[in-house]
Amino acid sequence: MSTYRLDRGFYDRDTVELAKPLLGKVLCVRRGGIVMSCRIVETEAYVKNDKANHAYKGMTRRNKSMFGPPGTLYVYMVHTHYCMNVVRGGGEAVLLRAAEPLANVEGRLDGPGRLCRALGVDRSFDGEDLCASERVWLWDDGYRFAKIAVTRRIGVTADAHRLLRFYIAGSPYVSRKNVPVRRLLDV
Repeated sequence: MSTYRLDRGFYDRDTVELAKPLLGKVLCVRRGGIVMSCRIVETEAYVKNDKANHAYKGMTRRNKSMFGPPGTLYVYMVHTHYCMNVVRGGGEAVLLRAAEPLANVEGRLDGPGRLCRALGVDRSFDGEDLCASERVWLWDDGYRFAKIAVTRRIGVTADAHRLLRFYIAGSPYVSRKNVPVRRLLDV
């Protein structure tokens, strides 16, 4: 099985449909001369007409990256923690919630703030092009799994009922295991 960097075409799809195939992909961050890598195990979709979406009311200076081309990284701070999202474009994005450590990563990756902290991702990464950046990118290494668990999102109050959180079923690295699974999808 070959390994390849995800291209713009991979990111240019419906946001919910992007959140699912991001599962299992390898996130790489270069800090200094070291490349840290981890496998994405949990995502959340933020779509149009979604009150929990940062772009719900349109473009601002803070969320400008969400309106960039597919494959742009949107990084913001909430409650003193950075969070990173993979942009689909048009004000829609997928939050990377948790990952499994693979190489050169220390610390917990079970939560979007912990994930960013362990990888050293901060606001300076906002707007990075995942298709061309030398600092951050995503790989497909051929990893496969059987089922995707679907639940409500974590930590949102607006549109909290929407089933837009996805994770690799059975992964010990997900951020919240106590949220009831509403559906299991075959991959």
